[in-house]
Amino acid sequence: MSPVNGTPLTRHGSRVPAVPARPTAAKAAPPSGPRPAATRAAATASRPTVTPAPSVATMVICLPEELPASTLTSHHLDTHFGVTGTLTALFWATPRLRLWQHHLMIGLRKGRPAPCAGGPVRLLDLAGMRQAAAVGAGIRHQVWQQVVHGTRAAAPWPMFEARHLTDPDRYPLESAVADFHAQPRIQAMRLHAAALGPGQPSVGELEMYQAGEVAYQHYRAASAVAGDAMLTADGRRLAPASDALAHRITYLEQALAHLDSLGPDQRLLAIAL
Repeated sequence: MSPVNGTPLTRHGSRVPAVPARPTAAKAAPPSGPRPAATRAAATASRPTVTPAPSVATMVICLPEELPASTLTSHHLDTHFGVTGTLTALFWATPRLRLWQHHLMIGLRKGRPAPCAGGPVRLLDLAGMRQAAAVGAGIRHQVWQQVVHGTRAAAPWPMFEARHLTDPDRYPLESAVADFHAQPRIQAMRLHAAALGPGQPSVGELEMYQAGEVAYQHYRAASAVAGDAMLTADGRRLAPASDALAHRITYLEQALAHLDSLGPDQRLLAIAL
């Protein structure tokens, strides 16, 4: 929405009737220079806040029963589900998987645990995935606490991105990135990642780390089986409204509730977008 331009006089021009000046203190005409700061602030405040789009890297699809497994290839995803992506080995096959059950799995690979792109719920080790993710998250959170020790809590990136999208002219992307990176806690995390390489606590999960160790474990455990978005068997799309933690939690609540409602023969498929 564009800011309010001008004053009542400049907006209506000559249609405003001239008023004779009174002998006493006459009201001065508004200056033609830049608008006062208060006016600019009011104009900026009138803009609706823009919510940044979420980052969706992995989608979990609940497959319709009538869809044969032979059609579940990357070049058929757009035809059946309206999404473009590739199969990804998000899930683990159950350790009790029998040889004759291998044909029921999608993209099954060798290993212990055996990764796969999907299969019937009863043949997926969802509980094991969540437990392993929680254990790994606890270790990463302890490392993160050591890395950021002595620094103050930092504002997460979605706040800066929303401010930029709401008023890109006055707050360009470069300023948003610079302000986010200028925070001491973010600097500590970036230095740690630069020194030790990939796999270190990511600034993209800052809000999740700051929620506490147990909360971070729950977040990673739920994300391990729900991905970043979900397509239900009846065609509903579940996804967070943004990357903010509150929106991510809302999505995970919905996705986990849907997973809990599925029957043992319901098939799941994971794709990377």
